[in-house]
Amino acid sequence: MRIDVVGGGLAGCEAAYQLAKRGVEVVMYEMRGQKQTPCHKTDGLAELVCSNSLKSEAEDTASGLLKEELRLLDSLLLRCAHECRVPAGGALAVDREAFSDSVTKALCAFDNFRLERKEITSLDFDHPVVIASGPLTSDALAQAIAERLGAQYLGFYDAVAPIVDADGIDTDSAFFATRYDKGDPTDYLNCPLTKEEYDAFVTELVNAKTALLHDFDKRDVFEACMPVEIMAKRGADTLRYGPMRPVGIRDKEGKRPYAVVQLRKENGQGTMYNLVGFQTNLTFGEQKRVFSMIPALKNAEFLRYGVMHRNTFINAPQLLTPGFLLKTDDKIAFAGQMTGVEGYVESVASGLVAALNIHAAATGGEEILFPATTICGQLQRHISTKTEDYQPMNANFGLLPPFGEKIRDKKMRKVAYYKRGKQDMERYVRDRGI
Repeated sequence: MRIDVVGGGLAGCEAAYQLAKRGVEVVMYEMRGQKQTPCHKTDGLAELVCSNSLKSEAEDTASGLLKEELRLLDSLLLRCAHECRVPAGGALAVDREAFSDSVTKALCAFDNFRLERKEITSLDFDHPVVIASGPLTSDALAQAIAERLGAQYLGFYDAVAPIVDADGIDTDSAFFATRYDKGDPTDYLNCPLTKEEYDAFVTELVNAKTALLHDFDKRDVFEACMPVEIMAKRGADTLRYGPMRPVGIRDKEGKRPYAVVQLRKENGQGTMYNLVGFQTNLTFGEQKRVFSMIPALKNAEFLRYGVMHRNTFINAPQLLTPGFLLKTDDKIAFAGQMTGVEGYVESVASGLVAALNIHAAATGGEEILFPATTICGQLQRHISTKTEDYQPMNANFGLLPPFGEKIRDKKMRKVAYYKRGKQDMERYVRDRGI
């Protein structure tokens, strides 16, 4: 049996692994290597385009629960992430290049896996297929999908934060510390600003020139990836309650800064740092000018400037089953951000679920719908539950059904969600033999 996978991103790679390890012949089509996207820098599989962080692993976070669920389901990408992690406090962050190499090596180790560098421009497949071409799907394939589905595509913007060279950071001005002293204090390099410096920075930021956006409504910006300049325009203190919040951080003298920009390691060597929460659509020249107003970055070399690009997702509740299969054709599955799951690990989960279900459909098995108490299960329900205004969704505890008796302590309640979800996933995996 053969099942094809379109797209070598996070969802596609996870889907390919889940199929290959079940003995399926897998052919993956990835156009990078022949045709590049506006935001990818390499032709490597599972390249991380935005942040290098896969968010928290803590038991009181939804992202932590989702990772535990994926561990129970033998996720290749989660395993590779742990092999390639770099220090980031309580978060799981990775060395991008090492992560991509690890995923590629694991997939290519299968004799029944083949990678073809080719742009797919139609949905005329002779075998079942998982479409995981991502939010940067080529125009030709996007058109083919739209024609096949007969549904209106929806679009939103995503934005990428800049990366700076560690050597150019003024370490006399910056200091190492983590929020509330969690994790290794060297995980984050903090760039403090006084009130005067902050006010001047915000003034220049809101008046800086942005790059042109083509063809799409400029108001259509996904909140979780809000460009920093748009946040600043919402009010003078918005950034101080957002990515520049100083809460839980103490400087070299033990004092809390007025505002702070956190830098996180981009690689294991600590030679590159990204500006945490500083997704932006400013022109490259304006990024250099405005972000250099941050005292610790006055002489910083920008290794990668932030960019803003269109993410595209389908109206999944109208089109897909909870198993991420096309309602009108169970030989076609969709996975990744184009289904309306938002985030790296969420995309991995969607690829895993889509693979399990297209395999089940091809072999006469039952649909796999994970328990409603799990993040995987709720993402399945999110993409298949009809709503008037369908929007992308991150992992969050708000998706999960509440307990019968309210747990008043917030952290205890979150930990209880985690433990319940983990227990129910363990039971489901055991009973279904997944």
